[in-house]
Amino acid sequence: MAGEGAGHGGGGGSDYVQNKQRYYQSIHRLTHLKGPYDKVFSVYIPFTVIAISGAMMVRGLYNLSHGIGKKE
Repeated sequence: MAGEGAGHGGGGGSDYVQNKQRYYQSIHRLTHLKGPYDKVFSVYIPFTVIAISGAMMVRGLYNLSHGIGKKE
């Protein structure tokens, strides 16, 4: 029937959407950091990847400069 929500089988669907819209519009942060787990995906994981790759590059430069770890 018309006006019964967004296909959730009842009248509570539009209220749910409106509450979520109000929540996300009231947060004054960058768009990609508004969700509860967004900081994990956009800050911590890239920082971890950069730290690990940096450590691997330092190890490679150390091995290169000391002549160790070569294949015969």
